[in-house]
Amino acid sequence: MSESLYFKKHVFFCMNERDDGRSCCAHRGAQAAQEHAKRRIKQLDQNGAGKIRINKAGCLDRCDDGPVLVVYPQGTWYTYVDQSDIDEIIEVDLIGGGVVERLKV
Repeated sequence: MSESLYFKKHVFFCMNERDDGRSCCAHRGAQAAQEHAKRRIKQLDQNGAGKIRINKAGCLDRCDDGPVLVVYPQGTWYTYVDQSDIDEIIEVDLIGGGVVERLKV
């Protein structure tokens, strides 16, 4: 397996926390969403080499659209409100290979 294709999909959740009163992903449930996604991917046996990796990221510079996550290699950016949005991203994009248009930013 080529190093550049180690994961079929790689998901980065912005976890940025601002302390100056401006909006940020950390204050909009990013930690809980990332933990939920990680648990769900493991439950579905989709984690690990050749499969899906869920990661935390520092500032992704899109807090105004937040909370946000980005899926690579295709570079699709999503926002979300709750766990059902995360579940839809997992089902439609990460596993199904589609795009959740209503959540794209």
